[in-house]
Formats: sequence, structure tokens, C-alpha cells
Amino acid sequence: PTSLVDAEREVPDPEGRDLLVEVHAVSVNPVDVKRRVSSPSGTILGYDAAGIVRAVGDGVELFAVGDEVYYAGVVNRPGSNAQYQLVDERIVGHKPSSLSFADAAALPLTTITAWEVLFERFRLHELSEGTLLVVGASGGVGSMMLQLVDALLPDVRTIGTASRPEAVDWERGLGVGDTVDHHGDLVAQVRDVAPGGVEWIFSSHTRSLEEYVTLLKPFGHIAAIDDPKSLDVVPLKAKSAAFHWELMFTRPLQNTPDMIGQHELLDEVAGLIDTGRLRSTATTTLAPLDAEHLREAHRLVEDGSVIGKVVVSGWPA
Repeated sequence: PTSLVDAEREVPDPEGRDLLVEVHAVSVNPVDVKRRVSSPSGTILGYDAAGIVRAVGDGVELFAVGDEVYYAGVVNRPGSNAQYQLVDERIVGHKPSSLSFADAAALPLTTITAWEVLFERFRLHELSEGTLLVVGASGGVGSMMLQLVDALLPDVRTIGTASRPEAVDWERGLGVGDTVDHHGDLVAQVRDVAPGGVEWIFSSHTRSLEEYVTLLKPFGHIAAIDDPKSLDVVPLKAKSAAFHWELMFTRPLQNTPDMIGQHELLDEVAGLIDTGRLRSTATTTLAPLDAEHLREAHRLVEDGSVIGKVVVSGWPA
């Protein structure tokens, strides 16, 4: 009951390239759960958010007061589980105009992650050809990855893992090519639908790198976002294969010269949503936005069976 509590803080003032955003909705990701468990008392949690710009720093160039925005924030600043939050404009996008704040809040963290894996780690483009195995395809990142491939990579085939009928149905609705059960023999099932192996593997749950190496074609690529206790990458050498870590917080954490890339991709995705090529992955919405409903959202995510995203929206009256 005290893992998350309601509290009051002073509203911060924006400086430099910071926006002061009035938060209208947030979503909860596995990283929120990890941060809650490890953070000291008094930490403001939360990453994904959608809201309205209420003030800007003197260096802001991309937004104005009144703009509707969505973003995923960064791990080393106060989070989005607050009525007002400061966030650097270079990692913020204009909210898709066709979406509610709740539906928009489901998107940023998973969208940035999926985009960076596909187009920056794997360097895929509209002429790329091959097969992508998405492990955890019904989760937040997997759901966006299936959509991005379907919308932007016409000659890339996807195989998604799913262990329940409702997860299979969800993935089919997002454009997956084939599905396999990750609780079964992954190698045998993938080989049934892709006898020659796959060019790329995305992993949200790295159960066995050995399985991935077996399925990967020579010169293939693996990208992972989870935290396995150990990882032996030596078997990749025989296939001259690459292993990539993906952490969508790297740009703002390291203040990289291309940090504005997250703003640009979020704006591009907003356009794809408003033209009907992508959709929100929100599946559960709780209200209002308070400690009680955030605790319930954390419980659902911790359970590990959520399809899509859990959103908490609207402040108490």
C-alpha cells in the first residue's frame, strides 16, 4: 500500500531547452516496475506521458505554450507520474492529433525502442528483405515493431512469439506474418515456418542465446532490451553475427549530438498514426491518475501477462 503514495511538490520552472508539461496521461512499462523496486523514497516515477506545454525555457525552439505533446522522458530526472514535469524538447514529439491523451501516452517508450532497433541497430530500410523474429511480440515494444514493419518495410516478414490465443489474435491484428509459441521448442517451430533461418531477432526476454544463434543466418543481427544475468556471445563468432543492446534512454542520458532524433521520430510516427498507418497499443485504461490506480497498473505489468499497454489517465477532481 505504501509502494506508491500521493504527495505534493512545488511546480518546477523550465530553463534552457526544457518544457513544463501538464501531464494528462501516463503509461506503465516494465522499466517503471524495476525503478519502483530500486528507487529511494520520494522518487517521482514514470516515463511515458502525454500532455500540454504550459511553459518553456529560454532555449526552446521546437514547441510553444499550448502544444499537445507525448514523450518517454529519461531515467535520471523526475518522472511523469506528476501533474507537471520538466522534459527536454529534443526527446518530445507533437502528440498525434487523432489520439486522446490516454491513447498517445501508450506509445513513446515502446515506439522509440522499436524504431531504434529496426532503423538504427539493424539499419533496415524500405528495400530490406528477410525475416525478423520478434520474441515477446504481443508486449509493448513487440506490438509497435510489428506495426512499423507492416507499415514501412514491405519485404520484411515477421514471426512473432505468443503463448495464448488472445495474444495470437492481437499480433495478427498488427500484421504479423506467422506466430510461434515461445513456451515450446522455439527452434523447431521457427524452422517450420522459416526453414532457412532468420536475418534478425529482437528479444524482450532472452531465454537462451544459443537458440537465437541456431536460428540466425550468417551475418545476422540480434537486439535485446532485457537484463539477462549472464550472456555468452562467443557462439556468434562462427556466423559473424552482431549482438546489439537497445536502451532508448541512451541519447538523453549521454546527451548525444543526435538527441533530437527522438523528437524527429516521434513526430514522424504521429504522422503515420494520423494517416491511419499505425495505431495506439493501449489496451487497459485506468482512472484517475493517482497512487491507487498507478499501483494497480504496476500490478498488472508485474503479472507479466499484459497484451499491449496499461494507461492511467486524468487527475482526480
